[in-house]
Amino acid sequence: MPTAPRSPADHGLTDEQRDFVAAVRDFCARECGPDQLAELTDGGRDPHNDGIAARMGELGWYGLEIEERYGGSGGSFLDATLFLEEFSRGQAPVAAYGVTLICVGALNRFGSDEQKRDLLGRVAAGGTLAIAMSEPDAGSDVAALKCRARRDGDEWVISGSKMWCSFAHKASHVLIVCRTGEGSERHEGLSMLWVPRDAEGFAMRPIDTLGGEDTNELHLDEVRVPADALMGTEGGGWLQLMAGLNKERVILAAMALGLAQRAFDDTLAYVGERRQFGRPIGSFQALQHRLADLATDLVQARLLVRWVARMTDEDPTRMLPQEASMAKLAATELAKRCALESVQMAGGYGYAKEYPMERYLRTAVVTTIYGGTSEIQRNIIAKTLGL
Repeated sequence: MPTAPRSPADHGLTDEQRDFVAAVRDFCARECGPDQLAELTDGGRDPHNDGIAARMGELGWYGLEIEERYGGSGGSFLDATLFLEEFSRGQAPVAAYGVTLICVGALNRFGSDEQKRDLLGRVAAGGTLAIAMSEPDAGSDVAALKCRARRDGDEWVISGSKMWCSFAHKASHVLIVCRTGEGSERHEGLSMLWVPRDAEGFAMRPIDTLGGEDTNELHLDEVRVPADALMGTEGGGWLQLMAGLNKERVILAAMALGLAQRAFDDTLAYVGERRQFGRPIGSFQALQHRLADLATDLVQARLLVRWVARMTDEDPTRMLPQEASMAKLAATELAKRCALESVQMAGGYGYAKEYPMERYLRTAVVTTIYGGTSEIQRNIIAKTLGL
């Protein structure tokens, strides 16, 4: 069976990191193969399996970027992106880890010691956290959000609605971005509050999407949380959000990159085996050139993602709007292209639910939407160019 070329980006990894990638790859092959995947994902409708997540937690993989004193295994942001890419490529049903890692980054930077001990400890064991920003009338324009929290003695009282909250139904806690005050600018007066999933007055409804029911609509009806549920500073929510954008975009890029590689790998294997007109269809130049372009773009995207991850490790406080947006844009658009080519080259088989190609496409499409659409990423890049 033909295999994808080794990426030049791998040459920058340490021996320990290469061994780590190999270990994750082996785990996915053993525990999440085609025979197990249907059962683990409820026929493809649930991309996150708590049992697999717990096993990965036992191996220390969910403890990446979490200090040992909080139950983690340490490691760099680059290490975390390697894990993201590899479990995505291996189709391990732990999709909630991406949004969980976004929350881990926020906790590391702005969480209190008590919040870290509680929430990071849950994550290290394989647990899930979620973050809720978007609302029915506030998507890309986060500063337009209306969900509000008011102080009542030693409690916060939250009311409002949220949309497109990925994996809230799996999370022990959801980080609610809400309005706690007003200012001269729309983005002023935002804060972040941790809300337990089982809090009274907190309801969620799954949204049936092209990719399943992994995102939710949330309703908060006078939900009460203690004063220490506030993460960071009151009114500092916007700056805290901006501080996490580097990691959020690279996290999503790494997962999209793994999906792109999986779609490419399966397509490469298929065109080498499928015969038409007396020979493998991979021998036709029309397909060869398209695959050559995808292979080249995969290497470029991987180099870009790992470059931004390394820069983030060098200085976690540094803002990288251009580079992080480029990584997210390149990797997610490539995932969509690889998935679409996978369906196209497999013909009717690619369109059939019996085979994984159509699932790759359904999964890839949303990567160009969540976490800032491709259009928003282009706007940011253009702004950094002085346009």
